[in-house]
This record gives sequence, C-alpha cells and structure tokens, in this order.
Amino acid sequence: MKLVIQGKNIEITDSIHEYVNEKIEKAVSHFQQLTTEVDVHLSVARNPRINPKQTAEVTIYANGTVIRAQESSENLYASIDLVADKIARQLRKYKEKRHSKVNKAKTIELIESQTVVESLIGDRQPELPSEVVRTKYFAMTPMTVEEALEQLQLIDHDFYMFSNSVTSEINVIYKRYHHGGYGLIQPRPNGNGHDNGNNGKVANSIGQTTDIQSN
Repeated sequence: MKLVIQGKNIEITDSIHEYVNEKIEKAVSHFQQLTTEVDVHLSVARNPRINPKQTAEVTIYANGTVIRAQESSENLYASIDLVADKIARQLRKYKEKRHSKVNKAKTIELIESQTVVESLIGDRQPELPSEVVRTKYFAMTPMTVEEALEQLQLIDHDFYMFSNSVTSEINVIYKRYHHGGYGLIQPRPNGNGHDNGNNGKVANSIGQTTDIQSN
C-alpha cells in the first residue's frame, strides 16, 4: 500500500508522520487487498476566525473506487484520530456492499465496452472566467444512478457528477440537506415546450430534478 502525506501551512515532522502512518495503517489493516493508495492531507487554517482550525483529509483508491473522509478539530492529532475512524467505517461499508453484490450471483452481460478517454478536452484550451480558481478533469466511467449514489456516499461530498449508463447523459446526484434524501439533476432536451425563463429557478433552466430515496 502506498501512503502519501502532504501538509498545508504545517511542517510534517517525524512524529506527525509516524502518528499518521500508525493510525491509517490500523484503519485499513483489514482492507489491504482492496486498497492501492492512500493520500493524507493535513492543513492548519491561518485565519483565527476559522474554528476548528486543524484538518485531516484522507483519500483512498480502492480498485478504481475513490473513498474519502475529512475531519477537523482544534487539535491535529485529534483530527487524525477522527478521520482514521471515519475512513475505516467507509471502507467497511464499501466492502460490505461489494460482498453483497457478489452474493446476489447475478449474471451481467457486457454488451458493449466503452473506452475511457484519458483527456476530455483533447487539444482544446478552455477559456474560463477570472473567478474560476481551480479546474479538474476526470474520465467518467458510465454507471447507473444506484452506483453513482454509492460513490457519492463513499467520497463524502455534497454532489457527484457521472455519466448515466442508461441515458448516456451527464447527470448530477446531490444531497438534499433541508428535506433529506438525495436528488438527481438531468438535462432537459431543448424544444420541449417548457418555459425556462421562470423567475430564476435554476433546476428548470439547466435540467430537471428528481428525488431519490436511499436504502
């Protein structure tokens, strides 16, 4: 297993390195066969108004799946403890779901394999507004809504963009904090007879939304 430790506004001392190595190795000890690389990012906020200030973020690459956890507190070592426990729970959840799928013994026939394009933009150079400070590119492996929901739960983010294997469209699945559950944003074809100038309702201007229930 490859372990990479990085720091922002903090020096990674030998004691911090040893502590991270001990806690993370213990957290993933039962999942060594699934884990290929672990990235740990430690940061300290310089702004005194930010509380808690010490953050530990762990990203694990497990057989093509990304599992992520983040915790913050006023003490860096406490943040490392919290994130180690959280990533262990995420890995256990991921392993249980994989085991459940295998036990279902369903035969899936792959009708057509699709090659993942390494670069989504080719030789083009995108022009972005000056307010955009960070850009990410990644290949989208086609997946179902259920698979996208599982991935969202594993990476601990608010939303997840994916290529829908059923419709071949780009969808976004997101957490609904105020009403609970999850939502799905899908593109709506042009010329469908709906008025998109509806007082700034974003969901109708860029697509349609669907509520999703999680088991």
